[in-house]
Amino acid sequence: MRAAGPSFAPADFLRLIEGIGLVGNWAWIFASDQQIWSPGLFRLLGLDPARTQPSYGLLTDLVHPDDRLHLASAPDLVQGHALPACEVRVVRPDGTLRTFTMRTELHVTPQGRPRAAAGIVLDVSDTAALLRLRRVNQRQRSAWFAAVRMLFVPVDLDGRFHFPPETAQFAGRPIEEINADPFADVVPEERAAFRDSVARRDVGGVFQAAPLIRHRDREPERYRILSVPVHDERGRLVERSGLVYPAALAAPLAADDLVREGLEQAVKGHHLRAARALLDWSMTTLAGASGLSLSTVRRLEENADGQGARSRHRAIAALRCAGIRFIILDDGGVAVART
Repeated sequence: MRAAGPSFAPADFLRLIEGIGLVGNWAWIFASDQQIWSPGLFRLLGLDPARTQPSYGLLTDLVHPDDRLHLASAPDLVQGHALPACEVRVVRPDGTLRTFTMRTELHVTPQGRPRAAAGIVLDVSDTAALLRLRRVNQRQRSAWFAAVRMLFVPVDLDGRFHFPPETAQFAGRPIEEINADPFADVVPEERAAFRDSVARRDVGGVFQAAPLIRHRDREPERYRILSVPVHDERGRLVERSGLVYPAALAAPLAADDLVREGLEQAVKGHHLRAARALLDWSMTTLAGASGLSLSTVRRLEENADGQGARSRHRAIAALRCAGIRFIILDDGGVAVART
């Protein structure tokens, strides 16, 4: 059995994008009160790391007074109450105003008690800077292709594929032809069956297959196709995001944000209940660990919230920090395990 697990961007990628002045991150270990800021966060806030003692209180003090209600206070954070990702204005010491997107993640003990918090801060006030970030992301994807022949392939709701430029190198034919007929490189004896399986897939579900594919200067090789639906916060399907990688790899080594979100959106209420059972957690414990209200956790477990609800990702993050793994199986189902 092969399985794909939701994963985050590797640390070296984070350091790379910090280096171009778009991102910073922080961590706070509650028991020791140790607080750590990355060099990128100091740059974003316009502070001198040699003269500044990192603290969550200082971070929130720099937020515009009208926007502070969007962030958890330091006491609330220690108690395990973190607010979802938000967009806030920050006034730097030199008086300049920047707009940041901030996301906080809680880490808990096996008993569900808050032990640390970590956050990422993204500067969204400069459109040109965001364009640079997208270019860095493309370079990162190109590096994955060069290393393990992994391709990231979004698919529109109307079924149009958007293969990356590297695919032309992979297939030895123009990218326009590949996007027009993505099945042409599957070996003839498997092509019709693979095409039919794609046509029969559940549009709102996870799809996996392992066709034998021909590509330039190599013998035909079996590749695993992983395609996940991505929903917005209202639960509307916005696209499918996919990975193509050699089947010899047990699972993808990395996934971009949309792939990870799509994988997590496959986690349903009964999976959350199973995860709680493995940890011997109550709904109240999960609420405290994730910073969600008890009523929100209940709605998630009753599948009453949309698939794209941010609260789902926060609950999953809390369970993962406590040792739970959500594993996508070959048939698109989800298994729950404890490490």
